Amino acid sequence: MIPSRWLPLLALLLGSLAACAPAPPPTVSVPVDDRAEIAARLEADIAALASDALAGRKPGTQGGRDTYAWIEQRMGEVGLVSGTNDPGSYWRLPVDLLGVEPESAELVLGQGRRRVVVPASDAAVFTPRRRALAFGGPGTGVPVVFVGYGDGSVLGDALAGAVAVMLADPGRDTARRDALFHQRATAVLTVVPDSEALAAVRAAAERPRLQLVSEEEDNLAAYITDKACAEVIGARRWASWKAEAATQAFAPIELNLSVSIEATSDRREFASQNIIGMIPGSVPGSGAVLVLGHWDHLGECGPQGAVDRICNGAADNASGIAMMLELARRLKGGAPLARDVYFLATTAEEPGLLGIRAFVKDPPLPLTGIVAAFNLDMMAVAPAGSPVGFIGRGKDEMLDAAVLAALRRHDRALGDQNLADSFLMRQDGWALVQADVPAVLLSSTYGSRPILDPFIAARYHQPSDEVSGMELGGAVEDLLLHEDLIREIADPARYPASTPPRP
Repeated sequence: MIPSRWLPLLALLLGSLAACAPAPPPTVSVPVDDRAEIAARLEADIAALASDALAGRKPGTQGGRDTYAWIEQRMGEVGLVSGTNDPGSYWRLPVDLLGVEPESAELVLGQGRRRVVVPASDAAVFTPRRRALAFGGPGTGVPVVFVGYGDGSVLGDALAGAVAVMLADPGRDTARRDALFHQRATAVLTVVPDSEALAAVRAAAERPRLQLVSEEEDNLAAYITDKACAEVIGARRWASWKAEAATQAFAPIELNLSVSIEATSDRREFASQNIIGMIPGSVPGSGAVLVLGHWDHLGECGPQGAVDRICNGAADNASGIAMMLELARRLKGGAPLARDVYFLATTAEEPGLLGIRAFVKDPPLPLTGIVAAFNLDMMAVAPAGSPVGFIGRGKDEMLDAAVLAALRRHDRALGDQNLADSFLMRQDGWALVQADVPAVLLSSTYGSRPILDPFIAARYHQPSDEVSGMELGGAVEDLLLHEDLIREIADPARYPASTPPRP
């Protein structure tokens, strides 16, 4: 025990040491009234975006066009300037899209003089073209080549113009089919095990598809059941070919088989828009921070005859766009930022991250100059105090460290990392990560299954994703976390670029 006479001296010494020690970073705090005002602004913007007047914000519809016009107006109101770096287009980055819906199909096989029109119950044919037709076999000059379980790569250029016949091998079929088309096969006929497998193909391929015009593939893909194929070729001969295909020594063989494949599709090309604004930084050439979120949703997705068929997408993703606009307002109204901060509202995320992929293909600023990107998606689901889902962790060490430090400053718990990781490839940030842009999605929506699972079960991609079901407590906390992080990363002195930004 320390003698009592030494206590005053000890207290003085400890006080001096405490004064010399570095102070811990302060916990960021915003008055309750300010948080209520933030929530009110978020709710107003979410309500506008999720209104029935915008009919679910589907690209290519009047509701979609009205949506990006509304975002343009709000970007101007919060004080952003154009981020296109194109004097001819102030807010808009056009995204050329192609909608394709299968219409008709026919598959005819034959040997000798016998021709069989394979019934729809045993065959399916698809093409992105308005009409595609391929012939192959004896007398046509087009070989029909059986590649078994392979991808025909051993044939090289010899496969060009041929009709390729392959055996289904789940998990590898898409890559093999793509390889055959890459070798310029005129059509690919896949033999699937049974009618159940064919039904699965139909379920995936017969839905209307949306894709980038720049990624259009000119192909003709046909499918036939094993049973129907055996009936045309002969059960014994077909069994022997399949057995041979399963051996190590198998090499592709030309078949004495006549093939006629035809399909038509309904096609619609149209332009949608990515919308981009910015806050110019005070230090040109120091790089940029990108904040993004997708504005599109599904339009009408409720069942026919339902009272409410509009999928308003309040959480997904009116909430992300509302948070982006509030972040822009707060960042613009605060201390000047050294780095440029861009705000990107992407189109066509729902059908396959199409808008952000178009941005990556033709960006208005060098991708190498983006020091960090923050995706905002489904931000109004969790209550205050919820753990934060960290999607994109582990892809950039420096950004990871900044995020974890900000979580500590805000006294925020890190959520279930396995849950967050499962969404990495399902959000716009994935296209940026693939282009070597450090990108994360931070949201309490993805922090725990007890929060996320009920939303997925009851509201996700359903008409029930309405403003009335929103929870803004976690959204406000997530917004303040992003504001703190963006201010840090927009300061080159606090967050140096890992590689020098290009002009």
